[in-house]
Amino acid sequence: MQKRWKLLEADEERVSVLQEALDMDPVLCRILVQRGIFTVEQASCYFHPRLEDLPDPWIMKDMRKAVDRVLCAFEKKEKILVYGDYDVDGTTAVACLFHFLQKKHDPDLVEFYIPHRASEGYGISRTGIDFAKANGFTLIISVDCGIKSGEMIEYARSLEMDFIVCDHHMPDAHLPPAIAILNPKQKDCPYPYKDLSGCGVGFKLISALAGEMGLADGESYRYLDLVATAIAGDIVPMDGENRILAYHGLEKANKDPNNGIKALVQLSGMNQELKAHNLVYMISPRINAAGRMGDARKAVELFISPDFEKAMEFARLLHADNTDRKVADTSMTEEALALLEGMEKDTGQPCRKSTVLFQPHWHKGVVGIVALRLIEKYYRPTVVLTRSGDLIAGSARSVSGFNVYEAIHACRDHLLEYGGHYAAAGMTMLPEQMQAFSLKFEETVASMIGPGSLVPEIVLDAELTFDAITPAFYDTLCRMQPFGPGNSSPVFVARYALDTGYSRIVKEQHIRFSLHQGARQLNGIGFGIADKFPLLSAGEPIDIVFTLEENEWNEQKTLQLKVIDLDLSRNWTGPVTPPR
Repeated sequence: MQKRWKLLEADEERVSVLQEALDMDPVLCRILVQRGIFTVEQASCYFHPRLEDLPDPWIMKDMRKAVDRVLCAFEKKEKILVYGDYDVDGTTAVACLFHFLQKKHDPDLVEFYIPHRASEGYGISRTGIDFAKANGFTLIISVDCGIKSGEMIEYARSLEMDFIVCDHHMPDAHLPPAIAILNPKQKDCPYPYKDLSGCGVGFKLISALAGEMGLADGESYRYLDLVATAIAGDIVPMDGENRILAYHGLEKANKDPNNGIKALVQLSGMNQELKAHNLVYMISPRINAAGRMGDARKAVELFISPDFEKAMEFARLLHADNTDRKVADTSMTEEALALLEGMEKDTGQPCRKSTVLFQPHWHKGVVGIVALRLIEKYYRPTVVLTRSGDLIAGSARSVSGFNVYEAIHACRDHLLEYGGHYAAAGMTMLPEQMQAFSLKFEETVASMIGPGSLVPEIVLDAELTFDAITPAFYDTLCRMQPFGPGNSSPVFVARYALDTGYSRIVKEQHIRFSLHQGARQLNGIGFGIADKFPLLSAGEPIDIVFTLEENEWNEQKTLQLKVIDLDLSRNWTGPVTPPR
């Protein structure tokens, strides 16, 4: 698939001032300026995030109400139910809050509840509330959900149960009738950082409770590795408060990890420092697989296990779930791609601006992942549907710059339920509405989407010559971690590189690179881009897009290029400055 390259610009005067103040590589200073870092003080906070800079939890609207209600429950020996979503953000949030409450309250009076993805769906369910009532709970604290569950929270109130909502999703105009709502995205909430994860909001409640009870900061900081896992896994911005929490959470995960994280790391065979991308690609899929393939309770049990051996038992269960998820993902993706290829031949599918696919036997917990896989090949908004009881249910995923939730909202006349955000959405419908929905979705996308949104774009942070790639440069680059949205791993472009003659295709899909630029030679790896090999073997200069990583082989560490894309140098459309 052809991709557009976009090279970011930076204020040259600010770059020059920062470089002089920091005595740092100009390429790295350029990236810092692009990320809003202009002064020595800002750079110091960026490279050395401090827990002391976390905003006071009491600034958050309704925090006093929430803390008072929890302490009242402690005093009156009430039963408390912690209710959370089935994904990585929800399960880590439940684990943190449940563990804290059990330590400070009678442990027999605290329980947690995770809805079943297939039978109950997202958010507060009637089944969950009925469970709470039947078991004598009088206070329910929801984490990573609840802000859009007004009807269910009203139902709980009618049964004489109070709700505290800890959520980070965008509220509607009418808020649920809870005793307290902790959500920095409320219009009248003065809390300065708006992009906390659901686990992050729960952490602020723990922090406020610990402070009110006269406990040391360590009582809340012990959960930072789980908070970091939620931040990385839920793909919230890696800036501001989230970056402070993730930085120190990763520090704890490497020095004194939660038993669950330790078990998952050991099970994966990883023997190096844990980074944010390990949380995203190694820890999070296993946690999410529990909810996708079965019961997400075991993800919470993993994180609250008091000893490592017990945690390892749950880690093996999650590992097995993830293996099953991979098998379902692979088979469904292959089937979906075959369906699309057939539709192309029969109906001219490439003219479409969207993809809608349905098969009754597809696994409901994996349809969102398959939608993403289809976008990797057919870059357009995609909906994948399957049978769910008597209904049709599915997930939508979007491409950069297109609001798929708005498109789904425009199709609401054909839906029973729907919800989501800019990049992803879910929906259910009657079987007889599926064809009409598909036509309406295509019509809506075609009218809303710009041609640029149908071509994937790679954003380049800076041009980098091979000569500038040194251990000192890489060490400073590593200090910019943790990486994530808003602070992504820098992407570079190097121009006029040549194959040494030793580059080769490996495992049919990947390229092992051996390149030189002037007198400097570097090796690299490019995953899934074997179709670009003819450009490399043509003997002409190429431009490569890459990130930097460290490769360890036989106890020797070397820097290598992780190549994302390449093209012949003459095809570059931006200003060309050949390296000397």
